[in-house]
Amino acid sequence: MSGKAPSPFELQRLIENLVRAGTIAEVDHASYRCRVKSGGLMTNWLSWFARRAGDVRHWSPPFVGEQCLVLSPGGDMASGFVLVGLFSDSVPANGNSPDVERTTYPDGAVFEYDHSASALKVTLPGGGTADITVPDSITVQCKTADVTASESAKVHSQEITLDAPKTITTGELVVQGLLTWLAGMEGYGVGPSGKGAQIDCDVDFINGHGIATDGGDIKAGDISLQDHGHIEEDNEGRTAGGAVP
Repeated sequence: MSGKAPSPFELQRLIENLVRAGTIAEVDHASYRCRVKSGGLMTNWLSWFARRAGDVRHWSPPFVGEQCLVLSPGGDMASGFVLVGLFSDSVPANGNSPDVERTTYPDGAVFEYDHSASALKVTLPGGGTADITVPDSITVQCKTADVTASESAKVHSQEITLDAPKTITTGELVVQGLLTWLAGMEGYGVGPSGKGAQIDCDVDFINGHGIATDGGDIKAGDISLQDHGHIEEDNEGRTAGGAVP
């Protein structure tokens, strides 16, 4: 064994430096190092503890003024590590419930989960955005869903299926492509034109599934477009009276 034993004064200094409280004084994000002010001392650039730092990594750098501890193996603060996460008078706790885990960000965003109520809540400040990219698929299962977009909402896909016994639209419905229905169509009421329906184009009525044979029929009350008669007709087919069934 070589070397001289430390003096009582030096030994006391090393013991005091094992764990020292302080505040973050500077942060170098590029080298993920920080300096800590502890009493009258200013440390060298030290590493801070992250939640995970392996194949799974977590990045949440400390802020200047955040309270912390410097853990120094052997009392050597030059090789110390910084442990952040201590509340202080200047940065108080952002919760007081034993059931809620909450993360609060400087811009006012809040992520919280209440495990007693099984409730997840995410709040972003004005102007906030969210972007979720899933290359393959995403599945959402719930009892009810309510989505509010104050200005507009768009869904882009090669095919969209609304699988519901009833689909209700409370405003105008505009279809820019081909409109096809397979189970008939019923309706009532009038539109902006004052009519129940107004079609500004040629209309063909056909039987079957797109096979133009004798054509489909149109009825207004008991009057058939194809089979109705007239009260009187002259030799040139001009009608002197109204149509009859």
